[in-house]
Amino acid sequence: MNRKHLFFLNFLLICLLSPSLLKAQEEVSWTTLMDISFKDIYLEGEDMYVYFPVFSQKQKVLDGRTVRVSGYMIPVDAEQNMYVLSAYPFSACFFCGAAGPESVMAIYFRKGNRTYKTDERVTLTGTLRLNETDVDELVYILDDAKE
Repeated sequence: MNRKHLFFLNFLLICLLSPSLLKAQEEVSWTTLMDISFKDIYLEGEDMYVYFPVFSQKQKVLDGRTVRVSGYMIPVDAEQNMYVLSAYPFSACFFCGAAGPESVMAIYFRKGNRTYKTDERVTLTGTLRLNETDVDELVYILDDAKE
């Protein structure tokens, strides 16, 4: 067996044994995430109208994919490991500034993450999940996140 064949067989074996190597991380910009529209839907149980996101094809192709995104950390409850990543610092983010709900994402870390400070700039990797229906959750969610 020549070297080319041996190299190819080793590469194939590694890929088969490590499918996570095939999952490429895709850098996602907030510009892509914020290019979104909303529709007003009346919720009878709540007796109010709620904005629900309408994702474009650009966002839909990212759903369930491993992505990398940078932003500013906002600790919601550091002791409970609850954080939000924002496109903008806290003073200008969705919660305190004039930004929209499409400019933040809920972060659900893998176990053992460190504690973050407000406005700490970070880059995180995880599985992006689009939320079209749960009014108690943010529009974007990053599952299994790690720095």
